[in-house]
Amino acid sequence: MSVSKVFVARLVGLAVLGPDGESIGRVRDVVISIRLSGLPPRVLGLAVELTTRRRIFVPILRVTAIDPHKVTLTTGTVSLRRLHLRPGEALAVGQVLDTHVRITDPDLAELHGEDLTVVDLGIEQGRTRDWLVNRVAVRANRLRLARRGDVHVVDWGHVQGLTQTALNLPGQGVAAVLLQLDGMRPADAATVLRELPAKRREEIAAALDEERLADILQEMPSDDAQSLIAVMGTSRARNVLGAMEPDDVADLVGELPPGEAERLLSLMDPEESEPVRRLLTHSPDTAGGMMTPEPLIVTAATTVSEALARARDPEVTPAAASIVFVVRPPTQTPTGKYLGCVHLQVLLRNPPATLVGDLLDTDLGHLRPEDSVESVTRYFATYNLVCGPVVDEDGHLIGAVSVDDLLDEILPDDWRETEPEADEPLNLTAGGDR
Repeated sequence: MSVSKVFVARLVGLAVLGPDGESIGRVRDVVISIRLSGLPPRVLGLAVELTTRRRIFVPILRVTAIDPHKVTLTTGTVSLRRLHLRPGEALAVGQVLDTHVRITDPDLAELHGEDLTVVDLGIEQGRTRDWLVNRVAVRANRLRLARRGDVHVVDWGHVQGLTQTALNLPGQGVAAVLLQLDGMRPADAATVLRELPAKRREEIAAALDEERLADILQEMPSDDAQSLIAVMGTSRARNVLGAMEPDDVADLVGELPPGEAERLLSLMDPEESEPVRRLLTHSPDTAGGMMTPEPLIVTAATTVSEALARARDPEVTPAAASIVFVVRPPTQTPTGKYLGCVHLQVLLRNPPATLVGDLLDTDLGHLRPEDSVESVTRYFATYNLVCGPVVDEDGHLIGAVSVDDLLDEILPDDWRETEPEADEPLNLTAGGDR
């Protein structure tokens, strides 16, 4: 049964279907227009997450029905252009929920003059088919005024403080967005953050734990990551940079002026900054500049079970886990003499007590730190690999290039921010309904 009134929080997660029932994606947010006149905000459309994890804007006029389990569109033809907020627009969940307001509702006189937290927005479709925000659900922040968890629904006309200016003020809550980010892959969470205004992005980044933030920063364009690190305190910046992979830190600081790059490196503990400094001695478009200095490295005396335990580490990427490099001590890069490698499939085929030294692939060639992007690409294609060793002229393993490192170098610098032109056809329309 279609409804004409609904709270935004109920929409999040609903399946979005075309008129024939074909799945398009899921609702992740609602885009509204905050009007200067104080009139109720207009609902412009939905932020819909496709199965590819990309978020697109679907105009509300394309919605033909909303029911408790799904949102149905008038057409299966939608624009695949990534969601981008225009001036005066806001994300209901991403920006409005958890903000602070005051109310003038005569039926809630005991709450007058108190800061209240927005927990939901009620939207309603009018006779003209337009959807407007007409109700606001709020919760008292001071427990003496209400029992913990009490929520009051107030007409829009009795709410003060939900303006574009107020949304840009510091100190707004972030619980709703953090809940939305929970469980997302770092790359998807990075996309969500990039869609938010800079001030909101900084608030959410400040609320994330350092390990989680480090994972997300590694998936953001360097300029966005740099801007977030720039507003961190010294201690937090040190911990976040220390939690990032050395090659990602090198990518980040390598684009900064020398003085700023040195400032960030000096924040890190020496043992964490040293691998980064070594990477920065190589040109970024060479194997030495692309590699990670921390691949899976073991000695010949390591057993198969021990090597597999290392590969099972959730912090190791699938590409890096595909191959184990065997060296003489020390096992920290630059290592002792490089002896060879053992592929993951070989480890899986052999008894747990077998020594990896008995399984070595010594015929596989290696990369040199000065090898070009083309050379690395040809190497991967020739040997059907997703990770390859980088060995210096003295025979020491100094790192490994994985396929994700190579793709980052091959793709345009702004590949995270732009969409390929090939995505625009597929019977899609231009998003001109806003």
